[in-house]
Amino acid sequence: MIKLFSLKQQKKDGETTPKAGSQKKASAAQLRITKDINELNLPKTCNTEFPDPDDLLNFKLIISPDEGFYRDGRFVFNFKVGPNYPHEPPKVKCETTVYHPNIDLEGNVCLNILREDWKPVLTVNSIVYGLQYLFLEPNPEDPLNKEAAELLQSNRRQFEQNVQKSLRGGYVGSYYFERALK
Repeated sequence: MIKLFSLKQQKKDGETTPKAGSQKKASAAQLRITKDINELNLPKTCNTEFPDPDDLLNFKLIISPDEGFYRDGRFVFNFKVGPNYPHEPPKVKCETTVYHPNIDLEGNVCLNILREDWKPVLTVNSIVYGLQYLFLEPNPEDPLNKEAAELLQSNRRQFEQNVQKSLRGGYVGSYYFERALK
């Protein structure tokens, strides 16, 4: 009882114990992203990189599909988790330029759970699987790259050839793609 009173008195006098004063309080976004990352269950075709190990709000996801049009490619996504996470989705951009119906040449990604279908119960794991699925089953119905989407629907063989050209590094139409094979 005396200890409680003396702690209360110290706080009133403006004194704090060294431990309490040096601790920085984690934001809700930091606490949630820490939980999400600890519970990540990455498929064998994905891994993460943390450029700054102390900053879990900014990290990279590398996807290397082992089947489909994009087999043997290596695609890097940049995740930026904002202060309103999990009430707002992380900002996700593809750093690898890719010929894909759902990823434009600036790296913007068309994935419903990164926009209108985001819910706070979703996690980084949900996004990882959503991104991986885009490489296994590109969706021409909701495109960011309309030319790629139209070609996928009208001529799958030519679409596949364009994807292979872009992965090896080279021109597809008038746009040059850097090599993206692992």
